[in-house]
Amino acid sequence: MDSPLRVAVLLGSTRDGRFGLVVANWFRTHLDRRDDMTADLIDLVETPLPTVFPVLGEPPASEEHVELLAAVSPRLAAADAFVIVTPEYNRSFPAPLKNAIDWHNREWNAKPVGFVAYGGFSAGLRAVEQLRLVMAELHAVTVRDAVGLQAPWAQIGHDGAAASPGADAAAKAMLDQLAWWGHTLREARAARPYGV
Repeated sequence: MDSPLRVAVLLGSTRDGRFGLVVANWFRTHLDRRDDMTADLIDLVETPLPTVFPVLGEPPASEEHVELLAAVSPRLAAADAFVIVTPEYNRSFPAPLKNAIDWHNREWNAKPVGFVAYGGFSAGLRAVEQLRLVMAELHAVTVRDAVGLQAPWAQIGHDGAAASPGADAAAKAMLDQLAWWGHTLREARAARPYGV
């Protein structure tokens, strides 16, 4: 049997009073039940990244930047697959999430990405559609099914239990797709390096 996929779960909300950690922890319970995956939750509140970029092609400008990146970059590089947990703000995704994505490039290449989105009326799916465009530019493969939680505070308790069987079913469907792509692309990268 193949070794479990290392899945980096990137929590994109840093807003005070965020519900994102509850959503991420609920989703992580789905990962923890699987034998074919292990989870690494990367919370951008706990691991903030610099917001000022160096000149294109040059290394980070300060030792502080190097230290901040060292808390995230190796974890993304080691991942076989990703799940991005994001709210929808103003029909898009949060700036700290875009910042974390933009600090990295090869870490995303030829790896699958799934999404868990949440919000009001749209259940965060407009944020997901924009993220699909961004991830395509980074040579990542986004899985078709996403988890969209409309008014998640009414669907997931602070204890991490979902009141909606549909949310649990959506999480399983997305993870099944992520597993297929994760194993397939890991084997392909091992057989031949992905060139950009």
